[in-house]
Amino acid sequence: MSDTRSSFQVPAPRTDGVSTDADESGATARRGQAPTDPAPETDAGEDAPTARWPVPDYAEPPTGAWDRQRPHSGEHAREPLWPVAEQAANAARDGVHARPGQHTAEDDPETFTFDKPKWDEPASGAAVREAPAAPVPAWEAPPQPQELPEGTASDGFSYWERRPVPDASPAASAGAPPAWAGQPGVRQPGRAREAAWDDSTPEAEEAPAPAPVKRPREPYLDNVKFVLIALVATGHSLVPTLATHSARSAYLFIYVFHMPLFVLISGYLSRNFWNSNAKTNKLVDTFLVPYVIVEIGYAALRFALGHKWSLTIIDPAWLNWYLLALLLWRLSTPVWKRMRYPLPIAVAVYLLAGLSDLPGDFSMDRFFGLMPFFVLGLWLQPRHFDMLNHLWVKIVSAVVLVGAAGVAILISKRVPLGPIYFKDSYAELHLSWWMGMGMRTALLIAALTVSVAVLALVPRRTTWFSDLGTRTLYCYLLHGVPVLIAKEMGWLSFPWLHGPLGVMAITSSCFALAIILCLPETRTVFKWLLEPRLVWLYRRPSS
Repeated sequence: MSDTRSSFQVPAPRTDGVSTDADESGATARRGQAPTDPAPETDAGEDAPTARWPVPDYAEPPTGAWDRQRPHSGEHAREPLWPVAEQAANAARDGVHARPGQHTAEDDPETFTFDKPKWDEPASGAAVREAPAAPVPAWEAPPQPQELPEGTASDGFSYWERRPVPDASPAASAGAPPAWAGQPGVRQPGRAREAAWDDSTPEAEEAPAPAPVKRPREPYLDNVKFVLIALVATGHSLVPTLATHSARSAYLFIYVFHMPLFVLISGYLSRNFWNSNAKTNKLVDTFLVPYVIVEIGYAALRFALGHKWSLTIIDPAWLNWYLLALLLWRLSTPVWKRMRYPLPIAVAVYLLAGLSDLPGDFSMDRFFGLMPFFVLGLWLQPRHFDMLNHLWVKIVSAVVLVGAAGVAILISKRVPLGPIYFKDSYAELHLSWWMGMGMRTALLIAALTVSVAVLALVPRRTTWFSDLGTRTLYCYLLHGVPVLIAKEMGWLSFPWLHGPLGVMAITSSCFALAIILCLPETRTVFKWLLEPRLVWLYRRPSS
């Protein structure tokens, strides 16, 4: 080997009963080069060193001497590295503390401290051979974990991972403390690698795991939901003025798409509904309990306004149908997600449902009438919404909305309003089965076309109403109270409201009402009623 390269000399075979495969000629290897032959097994007694693998300098080292060639010297002068056991004895005798792998002035006049930990040094008693030069130094490449062979002494640590390994010795089975416990200068498990090598410097504790970063909420769908909930209140408020052309046209335009799009968004948000216990609990907390409360509340309100008392829990009154229908849609989510072609099947069910006179109990008529939009929402992916975020798509969407409004103005006086509720059978609409299916198909295409145009034009950035869109449930369930009072008191029947100006006034008022009912203060007041926390009702998830 060249003199300019530092090397380690392997010691001669021991005579104390420990067998080695060391090359008697003194084979050498570059610094950091792993041994090419496995070390022999050992069956020595209690004080036998670890002959198979290099031992970290914080554990009990081999009793064999180490030879090192000084890199700055041109001569192959050897400096004996005293065994750590003898160092400890000398230190205890002389009162001088020597950390593992370091000489003291009493042991060697030319004291040298290793700059690198001992896991970079070759093993004692191992056969070390000359290896060709590698492009990357071995000590800079991460070592690969290897398993200690059976019968090899263990120091209680996994050599590569620096973590405790199971000890199968009888002492460990009896609960005895590990060999390294309480020893000065020994690194304890669970400590950082930057800990001090002796007990004179406090060891660094493991840094706490960083808290998971909460993913910010996307404002896009919240913007869509607020626009839709304001249109829901507007549509309900326009009913007393439907005798006018302008109000009927606006009503037809709104009802063609606003509930289908609402159901589509609900389906999209239900894709991972069964993956969360909290969302499953909402089937009761957010649907069943509010449904019963709202049913009783509206029955009491109608009775207070002079109507006869009527309460039928199975037949939802007015706007309460959506809670039951959404509950049934979400219960059917696993079925749709298991199907190979869910959307064509949902469309077929939607068309065939018009052949039967479905009752309004449990919202079965709306459940089948709006089913394709919910299943379409389950099928959609985020990339489908991203496809709408192009300038040419927005331009086409604006043209579509203007055209749809124009069509509504042209046909509002000649078409019945029954089909836009997505619940009546063909017989109730006085249509034959083939005309009924054609009408439902055309209505499905029109609803999807206008819905896509609205989705393309709603802003995707955070707006002043993005936060309001997170509380649309309160607006949906509460807006009926002021609207019902305004209808009964005649406030929506003033003559000046029967015209374009009235449509604009009602629409503006309903948007203002939606803002108020979606405020955080509204949720604070009514949360106990509309979102009860029924923790006592559910079992704890098994860990």
